Amino acid sequence: MHPTRLHALLTKVARRQISVAGAVAALKRLPFENLEFVKVDHHRHLRQGFPEVVFGEGKSQAQIVAISRTLWRQSGTALITRVGAPAVRALRTAGLPVRYHTRARCAVVSRHRPPAPAGRVAVLTAGTADIPVAEEAAVAAAWMGARVEKIYDVGVAGIHRLLVHYSRLSRARCAIVAAGMEGALPSVVGGLVPCPVIAVPTSVGYGVAWRGLTALAAMLSTCSPNVLTVNIDNGFSAGLCAGLINRLGARLP
Repeated sequence: MHPTRLHALLTKVARRQISVAGAVAALKRLPFENLEFVKVDHHRHLRQGFPEVVFGEGKSQAQIVAISRTLWRQSGTALITRVGAPAVRALRTAGLPVRYHTRARCAVVSRHRPPAPAGRVAVLTAGTADIPVAEEAAVAAAWMGARVEKIYDVGVAGIHRLLVHYSRLSRARCAIVAAGMEGALPSVVGGLVPCPVIAVPTSVGYGVAWRGLTALAAMLSTCSPNVLTVNIDNGFSAGLCAGLINRLGARLP
């Protein structure tokens, strides 16, 4: 927010021309920081409870550094998805405190040690090839403050591998299930657990798997009513939404 606009708003509060509640409502709509090539939304945290997230693909190293730096200065943290090692080196060279999650291709810039995780989000994969997408989901959910439990390689070809984890699944506030091929695992998990299940189709599989389209169609057609589906390979959205569900669950008895 530009200082003159903030000053004008605070002056109105001081003169009782606007209430404190009105000022808070105005802050939710006030603008972004214009870096010419991008307009960074600093008030997303106020509106939605989490800062803007940087999608790394298609951005230069300099752009990633500039966006991450301004988010870090304003919010104390930044999450960058789909980012490679060269951009991470550029972030470190710029003096930003970065933790890089290689399998997830995600970087977290954070000024402070994160608070202790709360609640529980389970992240499952049907197979080992689905793990990179699941890792992106796990990083996003953890960034949102959730305690993440990973249960990998428990697909329907060996369903006994899943059933031994039933007690862990039953304690989760939300489950994320990444699967390719025929995409059957989310429906199975949905029939077992008392929480929302976020299905993530992955671009894994032969021939008619169609790089995730078959799994996507299967997950959208599930008969388990507690299963919701995100786009192909979109672990980030699954993790962020699971983190929000986990936060809301913390407020309920």
